[in-house]
Amino acid sequence: MTNVSEPVGDPTRNRLLAAACEVFAEKGYDRAGVQEIARRAGFTTGAIYGRFRGKADLLLAAISEQSHDEFDELFAEYRRNAAEGRATDVLATVGSHLVTDEFDNGQALLLEAFVAARREPELADMLRRMVDEQARDLMLLTDAAKRAGHLDEGLDSFSVGRFCHALGLGFLLFGALDLERPDPAPWEQLIGRLIEAVGPQGTPSVPATTAAPVDGS
Repeated sequence: MTNVSEPVGDPTRNRLLAAACEVFAEKGYDRAGVQEIARRAGFTTGAIYGRFRGKADLLLAAISEQSHDEFDELFAEYRRNAAEGRATDVLATVGSHLVTDEFDNGQALLLEAFVAARREPELADMLRRMVDEQARDLMLLTDAAKRAGHLDEGLDSFSVGRFCHALGLGFLLFGALDLERPDPAPWEQLIGRLIEAVGPQGTPSVPATTAAPVDGS
């Protein structure tokens, strides 16, 4: 979710991120200071600026550290198995996880970042780049699904991506308020119906082999 370089086996970086998660969660982005984060991790601010461009960069790295990015993993898996995989399966799986994934520290920090971005141009710019990167991946999936005949070729791929993001961000707000989410089974049924609805024009929504008999038998 961030372009921050992530060296393997950097205990200083790990301690800084752990401290950043604590301080951002306790004080919010505006009141959190790099001095406090560095002090809590047991370092000077030089340790932060040697690894991150500033507080905004540190927040996005903390979000990435705390989040389980299901979409990135699924997209990577689809690319590895493009010949066998269906892009629509990836979209369906991501949609189903909206009601099963818990509201975790990463999501809480992401919500904090979106709120703070209204006042912090640098943070807003970083978030836009993050969202745009995910949007490009969604557009690639959509284009692949259209080429494979799984989605209507007339659909605008950018609009599909924005719709998916709108759903995800909406559930982020639900999690922040601890609002009740749909049960997985009816939600997955709804996601399936939506994907069927945007399938190739003229494709029946229910396969002929599984459609209910017209005579009621």
